[in-house]
Amino acid sequence: MELPKHKKIILFDGHCNLCESSVLFVIKYDKKEEFRFVALQSDLGKKILHHIGMDSKHIDSIVLYEPGIAYYYKSEAALEIAKSLGGFFHFGTLFRIIPNGIRNWVYDYVAKNRYVWYGKKELCMIPTPEIQSKFL
Repeated sequence: MELPKHKKIILFDGHCNLCESSVLFVIKYDKKEEFRFVALQSDLGKKILHHIGMDSKHIDSIVLYEPGIAYYYKSEAALEIAKSLGGFFHFGTLFRIIPNGIRNWVYDYVAKNRYVWYGKKELCMIPTPEIQSKFL
């Protein structure tokens, strides 16, 4: 599996409106060009999940994959992304003082209700030409 070197890969639910908004937010503030994006439902998304030992049928979470280094999911992925964005967003890492179990309970609650609250698309997000290079 050939992935870009020195890039962090965010795997996201391509059908979720909240997830799409989050991806666009990260793109906007990714001043260091660190991130690339893959829908969980895509062939590459499934290959990456298989490679890191996660079952794609049971993932309804964002996954941050740093090839050859580590992977994170749920609240830990969100905090690692905030840390990488730097600046004001780095303060989001203060949420680490909250135990992981509680953070993930809140994360799971939002994930479980995301389609009801934010809606769902039938098809995965199609990037505009301006941001196409950020998607694998």
